[in-house]
Amino acid sequence: MSTTPDSRTALRICPLCEATCGLTLTIEGTRVTGARGDRDDVFSQGFICPKGASFGAVDADPDRLRTPLVRKDGELREATWEEAFDAVAAGLRPVVERHGPHAVGVVLGNPNVHTMAGALYPPVLLTALGTHSVFTASTLDQMPKHVSSGLLYGDANAIPVPDLDRTDHLLLIGANPLESNGSLCTAPDFPGKLKALKQRGGTLTVIDPRRTRTAKLADRHVAIRPGTDATLLAAMAHVLFEEKLTDLGELAPLVQGLEEVADAVRDFTPEAAAEACDIDAGTIRTLARELAAAPTAAVYARIGSCTVPHGTLASWLVDVLNILTGNLDQPGGALFPQAATDKTPRPAGPGRGFALGRWHSRVSRYPEAKAELPMAALAEEIDTATDDGEPVRALIAVAANPVLSAPDGERLDKALDSLDFMVSVDPYLNETSCHAHVVLPPPPPSQSPHHDFAFNTLAIRNQVRYTRAAVPLEPGRMAETEILARLVLAATGMHGADPEAVDAMVIDQTLGKSVKEPHSPVHGRDPRELAAALIGESGPERRLDMMLRLGPYGDGFGLRPEGLNLDKLLDQPHGIDLGPLQPRLPQPLKTRSGRVELLPRPIADDLPRLRAALRERPEGLVLVGRRHLRSNNSWMHNIPALTGGSNRCTLHIHPDDAERLGVRDGAPVRVKGAGGEVTAPAEVTDGVRRGVVSLPHGWGHDRPGTRLTHAAASPGVNVNQLLDGSLLDPLSGTAVLNGVPVDVAPTGATL
Repeated sequence: MSTTPDSRTALRICPLCEATCGLTLTIEGTRVTGARGDRDDVFSQGFICPKGASFGAVDADPDRLRTPLVRKDGELREATWEEAFDAVAAGLRPVVERHGPHAVGVVLGNPNVHTMAGALYPPVLLTALGTHSVFTASTLDQMPKHVSSGLLYGDANAIPVPDLDRTDHLLLIGANPLESNGSLCTAPDFPGKLKALKQRGGTLTVIDPRRTRTAKLADRHVAIRPGTDATLLAAMAHVLFEEKLTDLGELAPLVQGLEEVADAVRDFTPEAAAEACDIDAGTIRTLARELAAAPTAAVYARIGSCTVPHGTLASWLVDVLNILTGNLDQPGGALFPQAATDKTPRPAGPGRGFALGRWHSRVSRYPEAKAELPMAALAEEIDTATDDGEPVRALIAVAANPVLSAPDGERLDKALDSLDFMVSVDPYLNETSCHAHVVLPPPPPSQSPHHDFAFNTLAIRNQVRYTRAAVPLEPGRMAETEILARLVLAATGMHGADPEAVDAMVIDQTLGKSVKEPHSPVHGRDPRELAAALIGESGPERRLDMMLRLGPYGDGFGLRPEGLNLDKLLDQPHGIDLGPLQPRLPQPLKTRSGRVELLPRPIADDLPRLRAALRERPEGLVLVGRRHLRSNNSWMHNIPALTGGSNRCTLHIHPDDAERLGVRDGAPVRVKGAGGEVTAPAEVTDGVRRGVVSLPHGWGHDRPGTRLTHAAASPGVNVNQLLDGSLLDPLSGTAVLNGVPVDVAPTGATL
């Protein structure tokens, strides 16, 4: 990438997927004209994918909103920021005052975790508002892992990740990191790490109903029947117990419930599981034996194993296998990352534990998980009256597009129109934000600072990086941090107050609590003096400085001069390497026993459902999703550089199934599910196993009222419209998006 005399370069951490790669941007004036990998980045070391290379196109998308929109006389019209926030306060506060806080719903989308603002302010909003009507993308993706971790370790955010750089044996289930770049496992150049594993003599096994790019790289690909991941994992655990291959090693004193788990998986013999999974019993035994025999090994599973009827059980069994083979919390196995902004580590010992179902949704009585209700319940919580509390009458949507990402978007589309008030924080007028009464657009990513609060807690190597905005905030724009701070004030009856008061309040509360904690480095000190010592050009930077100083590597506000603070981080623009992951147990445990509780009661209570599934045999075709390397959920289809080629909305179908049904390659086919019907071009391929069809997620850009010019030209179809939202994993409330029955026929044929 060449630069002109008028151009300059700036560093930026990529916010477009979970890999968090470092970028070097080329900037001409205030426009990003190019992006390449930052070779000196301590984490990504120059790796870049097509999304990162398209940073400039994402940043400059002409369809990005530049000013707020306020609905007047039924139409969204441009407005000033003052008018927009006046409208937000006038729309939200009466709902809270008349109907209570639970009548205000909050929907948080996937992009929230990719921005500093999304990490810092929504928690403040939820606490101040006090609503139980919280819905996030987690119940369309990863909530089973949070729930299983909460039950095992007492902390829903204590998620062990595979030690990719040191493992000898990696078993991937329902994951396709060559396309996704990794998920709940932050790893730049995931493809390179898998190739390095093989080059050093390690083994890669992939369990997936599709022969994905990742599966093609594997030493062994096992094409499992969709939705039976938990059955397979339980059968592998059965083999470990039956053949006396369990060896907890150093974990043994920290684990309780071993004998109970052995009894719980007794019925899951490989022979019993074989027909359900459509995997030979001998293969199941081999998978278990190889896992136990490897010097180091890690089992890692993702969305394909989460968005199924037994998602939480599958997530639990992943950790059970890592524990039974002695690979949890060991180098080369699965370890708990330690982020620089984590809370001050407390001494090991019993904690409060993790509870499910502290409240329930109003209509279907779904239990909360991690203070969230299922996204699939959002429409009924709006459009259905009951005697048990008020329906959701107002909605705050932040970086969320559930009309496309949640089941039965048709129903939600109508429900949103019935709201008394809706505000959407979104850069686009998309299928969801077009229903809002007020749309608040954040600036493009080049005009925002970046630190990965969430993804560093899932990183395969401990490190810390921070980049300030690469381009000054454009006149007329408002920083995303200020937008969300003002939203907090408007929603909680403090409209008109200084938005910096939100950061000051968080700082005061955090330091006030820290000085009272005996294990804190600032125990007994004056919180006002500590607050005065914070540095930064803004409230968010001061909060970052505070978190670094209080964190596990921090300077403790001068107590450890060698420790981290914002000044030291700014002095290292390519980041600071904090070393490989290290064993951390028992410190992360927050269970009531202070140990790993291997068979928690909710898991034990759900196992009979899995035993019953041993006898289930799906008839006909089942549907699974798929990811594309150049796409990230629904909003990237508006970037020309990231669509076309293989990134198309087609129905993958096996040649044998196509011949049986009379489906021709490239011809339109009808797909019908419990929630509706769509028509898409067929793509006949042996990349899916027999009995399985696949449609990608995030398409369906043909609804009126949006401003997504490129996406609307090739809209595709909404795969989630095939679902009616009634199928959920009961423990986590996660929508069943994979392994669902569908009917397929050529257009013109009867379904």
